[in-house]
This record gives sequence, C-alpha cells and structure tokens, in this order.
Amino acid sequence: MLLLLIDENLNHRILRGLLRSVPHLDYLLASDAGLKGTNDPAVLDFAARENRVLVTHDLRTIPKYAYERVKAGLPMPGVIAISDDLPIGRVIEDLAVIVECAAPSEIQLLVIYFPL
Repeated sequence: MLLLLIDENLNHRILRGLLRSVPHLDYLLASDAGLKGTNDPAVLDFAARENRVLVTHDLRTIPKYAYERVKAGLPMPGVIAISDDLPIGRVIEDLAVIVECAAPSEIQLLVIYFPL
C-alpha cells in the first residue's frame, strides 16, 4: 500500500470517501506535518524524506517541481495530480485502486494525472 501525503489544497471530501473505501489508509495531512503555506519544493522534499506519495489538486506547479527533482537525481516517491473538476466518486474509486494495488516502486519518479 502506498503511503500518502495529502496536500493542503486537496478536497477533503475525497479524503473522507477514500477512508471509507480504504479504512487502513496510511496518510498524513500536509497541514498536520507543519507544511501549511510551505512552498512546493519543500513539500516535495518532505514527501521524499517520508517516502509518501503526494496527492494534490495543484496541476500547475507541483508536477514541474516534481520533475525537476527527478532531473536533479533527487528522490521523488511520486505525485498523484487530480483535476479538481472531476466527479468525486470517480476520483475516490481510482485513488483506492492505486493506493491498494500499486507498489511504491511503480509510482516512484512519476506524476500520475487523474482522470486515469
């Protein structure tokens, strides 16, 4: 199972639904980790140190910084970038499949965009 870091901009209805589908979900809220208002590179650095896949609605800047980490040879456990105009039920279903079925090594160094 993937360990997740939930970006502060993620719709928490998605998280609540995901917890219903995957009650044993291992996640950490960025705000609980002291990352509220932190810049994107620092959030990605924290995710890498904690080996957590970042789940975000930020399609504009997070992927850019994630690939900069990859290009620089820095660890990047993965990003799941979710468009905020998708149906929440579909997002929850797709996230549940990825979280439970993907191995961390399959996500590492990738930005996965939703919809799949």
